[in-house]
Amino acid sequence: MPRTDARITPPSTGAVPVAAPARADRVDPRASRVIWLLLAAAFVAILNETTMGVAIPHLIGDLGITAVQAQWLTTAFMLTMAVVIPTTGFLLRRFTTRAMFAAAMGLFSAGTLIALLAPGFEVLVAARVVQASGTAIMMPLLMTTLMDVVPPHLRGRMMGRVSIVMSLAPAIGPTLSGVILDTLNWRWIFAIVLPIALITLAVGVRWIHNLGERTHAPIDVLSVVLSAFGFGGLVFGLSQIGGGGHGGADAAAQAAADAANTTLVVALSIGVVALGLFLWRQTVLQRHDDALLDLRIFRSGNFSLSVAHFAVMSLAFFGTITALPLYLQGPLGLSTTESGLIVLPGAVAMGVLGPFIGRIYDRWGTRVLLVPGTIIVIAVLWTFTTLTESTPVWFILLTQTVLSIGLAMSFTPLFTASLGSLTPKYYSYGSATVSTVQQVAGAAGVAVLISIMASRTGTALAEGAETAAAGAAGARSAFLVAAIIALPLLVSAFLIRKPADDPSQPMTGAH
Repeated sequence: MPRTDARITPPSTGAVPVAAPARADRVDPRASRVIWLLLAAAFVAILNETTMGVAIPHLIGDLGITAVQAQWLTTAFMLTMAVVIPTTGFLLRRFTTRAMFAAAMGLFSAGTLIALLAPGFEVLVAARVVQASGTAIMMPLLMTTLMDVVPPHLRGRMMGRVSIVMSLAPAIGPTLSGVILDTLNWRWIFAIVLPIALITLAVGVRWIHNLGERTHAPIDVLSVVLSAFGFGGLVFGLSQIGGGGHGGADAAAQAAADAANTTLVVALSIGVVALGLFLWRQTVLQRHDDALLDLRIFRSGNFSLSVAHFAVMSLAFFGTITALPLYLQGPLGLSTTESGLIVLPGAVAMGVLGPFIGRIYDRWGTRVLLVPGTIIVIAVLWTFTTLTESTPVWFILLTQTVLSIGLAMSFTPLFTASLGSLTPKYYSYGSATVSTVQQVAGAAGVAVLISIMASRTGTALAEGAETAAAGAAGARSAFLVAAIIALPLLVSAFLIRKPADDPSQPMTGAH
């Protein structure tokens, strides 16, 4: 039975009161308005993040750059996200909600304007870095604010709205970009986003009020540097997996492959060492509440298990949604727009179901959603291992939509249960950790699955297979790895629980 005695405790001395009355049947209207505004801002930011991949072929021709150079437009964005997100846990406690929103949307808007007016490739890359700096703040800010202002027994339905952003924006982005590029040039991608971003910024600065406690601890520069090299090195190294290929008879090609593989090893090595030093530094600083990313959040077993489940699911999910369009456009011969339209119904279903799934979570908890959701995801991944070059398009559309439903049943409980396992002091650190895990695990999933797909395709071609058949064989191998990686989720789905609807209860083991 659901709890009926949940309450919001008064904030500690010095805190700015949050608009969440005890056992409220709905979210305070002012707080709800802030959440909707943050949802809109996050939607625009994520939409922008997913539009560039489709535009790269056009940019190669318009800017006179190579394919390797063009990839930096996405790599630089991803690296900046990996560097900035781990710092947001500290920043959200150090600065006011309004200041962080203004910084996020201000940076995003400035980057979009620079990109719109960029005279060449170098300025466009710089613009993407500025955009990413703002985007990196937005999701942790959204989730932290939601946890601060929404009563625990209503958080599921509000987190369901977050899933709308996370599902619709990545699906609409490539499709919208393809439609724009079919009729206009690439600058219109930024021209359409810019006014929306500026309006959101103006309204947000007026409407958003400050929430939660502030800390006056100084930022630890060494932690920032170690974080940048740690998370940045890992994400950059992972992005290089498969980039070197297998060389070849040509000496120049072999040298290029060797150089790429060396870069991969060096980047990953630097990332692992720097990350280890970063974690050690945080354990020292958190004794005085000065950590950039307070690791005491992992003393909550439920939070740790939820984040681990989310990491594995993100690895399989992001790898799959990257490999699937390649399969559709390769072996099945569909256009970019057609492949985008195939994944769109699943994204729409995910968004529509989000609030309903959130209500189920609020009423019944995690298992009723997470267990069947996990089973659906794994079942679809195994189904994808049977794809061939002649698989009907309608079958892909159906299975991908079912996959999206399984993901919707999983992500909302994971977000809500993980952050709900923490006390309010740690919400910002938990939000930053969840977003960081998504970036790193997503990069790993894309790198591993695309590398396996390319390697198996190359082997099949060398064995004499037709191009379409070889591409299908590569896709099957990639999906097989994703399905195997996801198998442990069947265990953790039964272990993750819904936290009690009382934030005054201390986080397990935290002091």
